[in-house]
Amino acid sequence: MQQILVYGDSLSWGIIPGTRQRFSFAQRWPGVLEGCLIQKGHDVRVIENCLNGRRTVFSDPYKEGRDGSEGLAQVMEINAPLSLVIVVLGTNDFQMMHSNNAWSSAQGIVKLLDIIKSAPIEPGMPVPPILLVAPPPMSEPKGPVKDKFLGAKEKSSGLSDALRQVAEDRGLAFFDMGQVTASSRVDGIHLDEDQHATVGNALVECVERLVVEQH
Repeated sequence: MQQILVYGDSLSWGIIPGTRQRFSFAQRWPGVLEGCLIQKGHDVRVIENCLNGRRTVFSDPYKEGRDGSEGLAQVMEINAPLSLVIVVLGTNDFQMMHSNNAWSSAQGIVKLLDIIKSAPIEPGMPVPPILLVAPPPMSEPKGPVKDKFLGAKEKSSGLSDALRQVAEDRGLAFFDMGQVTASSRVDGIHLDEDQHATVGNALVECVERLVVEQH
């Protein structure tokens, strides 16, 4: 069985926009991806390590453990061997308490990539390839997340381009969610159910190239 790790935040955790509830695994894009790959005859398992509020490398002053670099090496160890790591972060770098721009968030991703590449794994286990995914551009935040993401749309301008450049510089595969979906119509930040389905289906071909065709 080939194991794929998704390292992300609430977009991949599957928060239902406008609530604190969660879509089922089959509704979340990692579950959609797994289901599609299995339907195509691939023996795969998609492992979710997705935490609400997780940043790239920045701390949340109100909640512990939101710096994505903390514990990442251990996550790699816990889930080894892995055939692919999908990194989907950046959105929370632009919460109102941060003054980050696209460049600073992309530099946070660079640190995470270095951790993944150098994580201690058991002898003989492969260093997995990485798929870097850009979240869709945020629109004006609405509902319960309005104050938390005040100004995020403007601060995050250019994030997908900055992440694409990181991927090019590192020779990594890249996928831009913004090419297939907008952000939630309900809260402007997350993904609605149909958008999860769109993303999961759109990732199948890319993941097949990275995982299935290499074995």
